[in-house]
Amino acid sequence: MSTVIENLLARKQKLVEQLEMAQTVEERDKIEHQLEQINTALDFLDRPEPNGGR
Repeated sequence: MSTVIENLLARKQKLVEQLEMAQTVEERDKIEHQLEQINTALDFLDRPEPNGGR
């Protein structure tokens, strides 16, 4: 699981760098949408499992 998270974080970092260099509104919108998807995936992966041992 940690490899998936590491890959998402690496992709997120690249997108943040691209966002800083984006020239058009369309580019920014596309990058921001991808960042939202990555953040959603990270949030999902970070949730405790339902049978978390409590």
